[in-house]
Amino acid sequence: MGSLSSPVLLALFVASAAVIWYAGIKLSDTTDVLSERLHLGSALGGLIMLAIATNLPEVAITASAAMSGQLDVAVGNILGGIALQTVVLVVLDAAGVRPRAPLTRLAASLVLVLEGVLVIVVLAVVVMGTQLPGDLSFARVDPASLSITALWIVGLLLLNRAGKGLPWHEGGDAPGAQPEPRGHSKGKKEKSASDKGIGTTRAALVFGAAAVATLVAGVVIERSGEEFFGRQGLSGILFGATVLAAATSLPEVSTGLTSTKLGDYQLAISDIFGGNAFLPVLFLLATLISGKPVLPTAHHTDIYLTALGIVLTAVYVAGLVFRPQRQFLRMGVDSLAVLVMYAAGIAGLATISG
Repeated sequence: MGSLSSPVLLALFVASAAVIWYAGIKLSDTTDVLSERLHLGSALGGLIMLAIATNLPEVAITASAAMSGQLDVAVGNILGGIALQTVVLVVLDAAGVRPRAPLTRLAASLVLVLEGVLVIVVLAVVVMGTQLPGDLSFARVDPASLSITALWIVGLLLLNRAGKGLPWHEGGDAPGAQPEPRGHSKGKKEKSASDKGIGTTRAALVFGAAAVATLVAGVVIERSGEEFFGRQGLSGILFGATVLAAATSLPEVSTGLTSTKLGDYQLAISDIFGGNAFLPVLFLLATLISGKPVLPTAHHTDIYLTALGIVLTAVYVAGLVFRPQRQFLRMGVDSLAVLVMYAAGIAGLATISG
């Protein structure tokens, strides 16, 4: 990539972002169709499949960065991606809710609160992992990344159990929330695919093709973007936390808007929380590829991004509990607070060296 001119690098970056956008939409749609037809929607396998499928760009970028030794890009993309994907909920709140009401008011559910808590707990373990000795590992695995993965799996098991009903009134759903059950949009997508004559085999082939395209585009966007924006003076941390994270979050914006358009507000928030809880699991992948623990090499900027992700998630968890009624600039007060905090957080990140 270093031998290419800046205009070519920028063209590769933009083209890769477009591929990730389109392929990401296809991945999400076919994942929902396959999940419904294979009856994986409420099973642990379905949750894992959805988490991996919707984060394939981050998987590719993390693997590519780890292989090239650019661990700061990998760490920045993972942790910065969590903060930025949380801001996707601001976009959904402002543009996707019909009738006009704050997103968290319509989606309020104890299961979503639990999903947000899982994100916070996983990120807390990330902070703990950064303080461990760099040589503490066995068979290319460090205790921090292994603990994060185990915690994520246990969290999915508990969420899977909670999804079948909680010992609370309305099963944990708030009164006046979305009228149809969570995940109903998946059934509508499957029906639409059936009406168009799209069989399971075709859906699986589209899923595979979209997965390959996303993986390839993820590698290209990381390599070209790092070189191009590096020439513009943007550090690896800031690039991974902002530009790269924004490019890989494009599919979440599109699929989230589709869910809110269909009135499946709970699924829209769940997809964001679920993806954010999964992203730290990629530290295990980066550790296995690089051959050394990644988290102990984290800079104070990485810890800063982790704290930002925790704060933004906590704001939305509070919003799900308090269910704000008023809107400002067509969004709930929680979304407005997240937007302001994220802007302030990135401004603060830009002042931190190394």
